[in-house]
Amino acid sequence: MKIKIAVLAGDGIGPEIMEQGVAVCSAVAEKFGHEVSYKEALCGAHAIDEVGDPFPEETFQICEQADAVLFASVGDPKFDNNPSAKVRPEQGLLAMRKKLGLYANIRPVETFDCLIHKSPLKDDVVRGANFICIRELTGGMYFGRKVEPTVNADGVEEALDTNYYTRPEVERILRVGYQYARARRKHLTVIDKANVLASSRLWRKVAQELEKEYPDVTTDYMYVDNAAMRMIQDPKFFDVMVTENTFGDILTDEGSVITGSMGLLPSASTGSSTPVFEPIHGSWPQGRGLNVANPLAQILSVAMLYEYFGLNREGALIREAVNASLDANVRTPEIQADSCSEKYGTKEVGKWIVDYIRKA
Repeated sequence: MKIKIAVLAGDGIGPEIMEQGVAVCSAVAEKFGHEVSYKEALCGAHAIDEVGDPFPEETFQICEQADAVLFASVGDPKFDNNPSAKVRPEQGLLAMRKKLGLYANIRPVETFDCLIHKSPLKDDVVRGANFICIRELTGGMYFGRKVEPTVNADGVEEALDTNYYTRPEVERILRVGYQYARARRKHLTVIDKANVLASSRLWRKVAQELEKEYPDVTTDYMYVDNAAMRMIQDPKFFDVMVTENTFGDILTDEGSVITGSMGLLPSASTGSSTPVFEPIHGSWPQGRGLNVANPLAQILSVAMLYEYFGLNREGALIREAVNASLDANVRTPEIQADSCSEKYGTKEVGKWIVDYIRKA
């Protein structure tokens, strides 16, 4: 199979983990006889510095013409600490999602038995947790009408973000949730704040109508504050959850840390155009160039990329290699076993996994 991949390494630790992701992708392609080509493109703070735009038109064209996008991270403290900045790296990520029509963000949360001790939750609570969060990605407050901080006629400073949704937007993401639930344990949790927000009442209304079309799936409804507590108290309750953009952003970060490290979890963003595969963590600029960033989420994003194209054996081999590396204590510092005398960095972990794939 021929696969054209747009490579957007971005900022901070992005280039370092991307190097390992591409190396794994190439090793798998060689192993199974696929032809994979890569084209790099600018995004984030790096793109702002180079051309003044966090998602330049040239980058959009490269992404649109590719079969898939492998993305790493965006973000830089010089923008984070400047509330008056007119252009921000994260705007490039939002622009990519909007221009490519990527309305569904798929974030699996899965525990690794050998890392349960790294979780902030008790062993019996977290062991075996395995769920997927389906986050709507192109609507809500992130894309609704905005008013930047300004002084109104009464002399009071104000700002506005509009949590705007339409029925078609809600229906299409709910159907994605039902499709995933049908392929798993047939349990879908719709998360909203329908007791307070009008936009959430639209979500619940549409979901209750669609529920009748999926009688084989158990559907339940949960307010987002309750869902946040339930994820800590009983993460094994969840199978597939579906929610709006802002709630999904917060809940998926919460879900990621219960596994022991944000550096372990990949994601996919799909929709009407080229799909994007990326780790859920940020750019961690403090770790840039130190060879300490965990590349596993980036590598597992490559597994999701292969699986998207129906290449399940390829994805399975990557997952096998990642599990083997964890079991062998070939881990970056934040998840390294205290008893392990060997030290591994980003490059060493990536090389170990590549070697494993080549020998398999």
